[in-house]
Amino acid sequence: MTHAQKGMLIRTRGLYRTFRQGDLTVEAVRPLDLEISQGEFVALQGASGSGKSTLLHILGLLDRPTGGSYHLQERDVSTMSDDELSDYRNRLTGFVFQNFYLIPYSTALDNVLMPGLYSDIPLRTLRQRAVMLLEQVGLGDRMTFKPSSLSGGQQQRVALARALLLDPALILADEPTGQLDSATSADILDLFGKINELGKTIVMVTHDKETAARARRRIVFRDGQIESEQVR
Repeated sequence: MTHAQKGMLIRTRGLYRTFRQGDLTVEAVRPLDLEISQGEFVALQGASGSGKSTLLHILGLLDRPTGGSYHLQERDVSTMSDDELSDYRNRLTGFVFQNFYLIPYSTALDNVLMPGLYSDIPLRTLRQRAVMLLEQVGLGDRMTFKPSSLSGGQQQRVALARALLLDPALILADEPTGQLDSATSADILDLFGKINELGKTIVMVTHDKETAARARRRIVFRDGQIESEQVR
């Protein structure tokens, strides 16, 4: 399936985000036109402060743009109320963060189940899917372990399974290998590649060129705007 044949998942037009710092207005993301099709694996690469994480938070509906438009699955999310936005985010997006954000006193299985608590899917169905996902990421024998008993790579695998629980259209990863050694990072990126091959759309933020090179499309950010773009 070619890029043109895939359905459009993300479309922004003139989207920008500014912040106030005292008397200064900081342009975190300058007016941006961006399109990402279903099934793409996109890396947003750039130095700290380049705007890539701000954009990721907007794409993941964790933040609102200051202006411009953002359509996610053909819906203009910039006009949604906070409640609508929260519901849409829970149904359409899954997050993987650098710091894992697992609940320390809960098992791996219970951590994966967390997003399902806000859905109307029966717990039995959710539990079956959580078990399947943990097996798929290689943690079938670690389901009852708490985060303190898991390595960093294993914790990130739990976080990835959690992000996939509700079968979201979009996986957003913010420096997902930032706390991992090179060998573990490669394993995690292999998992992202396999998930993408199954048709899942992934947008990943990273400052690392080698990590960004694992994506099929690499967008380099500088000073809140796209500096260059490569597709392989």
